[in-house]
Amino acid sequence: MRAAALALFYLVLVLGVLCGPGALAKRYLRCELARKLLDQHGFERSLLSNWICLLEHESELETTRTTTNPNGSRSLGLFQINSRYCQEGRRGGICNVKCEELLDENLREAAVCARRIQTTDGFRHWNGWQRYCRNTQNLPNLKVICGI
Repeated sequence: MRAAALALFYLVLVLGVLCGPGALAKRYLRCELARKLLDQHGFERSLLSNWICLLEHESELETTRTTTNPNGSRSLGLFQINSRYCQEGRRGGICNVKCEELLDENLREAAVCARRIQTTDGFRHWNGWQRYCRNTQNLPNLKVICGI
């Protein structure tokens, strides 16, 4: 009986790890993400180096990154979109999206929202871009590195 209980415990533990909140987490590689943003989400090639630099410094290319800001708001997902752009548990906020969708590895909702923010506010919306990517010498040369 004890062996059965121990086996059940390990099964639950493994399932918890595999199916827990981080199960859909993805950490992209630089070139993999650059191609995805370009090919699947329609990002402009001319801005792609800015996006990759921004994402490397804001989220370290992790889709489930969540940061609590000094003002109590949160920044969510790969693009570190502020919680005022979304609504917990239902569509809402400036981007009319669920906050949970900004953490999804498929990036559909997060990419649309991020492009909307960039179109309205520019890259200056993100502190990571202002601090590390504003100087064009700091931008990755994706043509050389990734062949894009």
